Amino acid sequence: MGQQFKLSASLEDYIEAIYNIVAEKEVARGKDIAARLSVSGASVTEAVRSLAKKGLINYAPYEAISLTDTGRRAAEDVVRRHNALKRFFVSVLAVDKDLAEQGACRVEHAAPQEIIDRIISFSRFLEIRPRDGEKLIQDFADFCKQNHPGPTGE
Repeated sequence: MGQQFKLSASLEDYIEAIYNIVAEKEVARGKDIAARLSVSGASVTEAVRSLAKKGLINYAPYEAISLTDTGRRAAEDVVRRHNALKRFFVSVLAVDKDLAEQGACRVEHAAPQEIIDRIISFSRFLEIRPRDGEKLIQDFADFCKQNHPGPTGE
């Protein structure tokens, strides 16, 4: 399900933001993207021009921004990775939702696809083994609540 080209982490953030804004409002505008990502209008202009050159969005100055079919598929891939990671961090690792959101934003861009696929597979594995999976997850959550240090705390 990989893209035919690799986007930078920054451009992945932009295409993900455009995808989410379009899902909420039907169209995306530069000011909406700037607000969502806490960036300047100039940064948005530079990014959307780059995405348009790659054929991922339809863009004209002062007009609404929309995703092309290729852009929609690329955005869905980023969103899928993000959501899978966030769900894994919350459901399996028992991480707070806000921290899981931050972690997913970072890991979705940095982790190789094979690792993300394994995380998704492991989550599914736990889901299809309800008794074992639930017990394993609960045991791990209890272990973490006992303040057992991780590798950096040893």
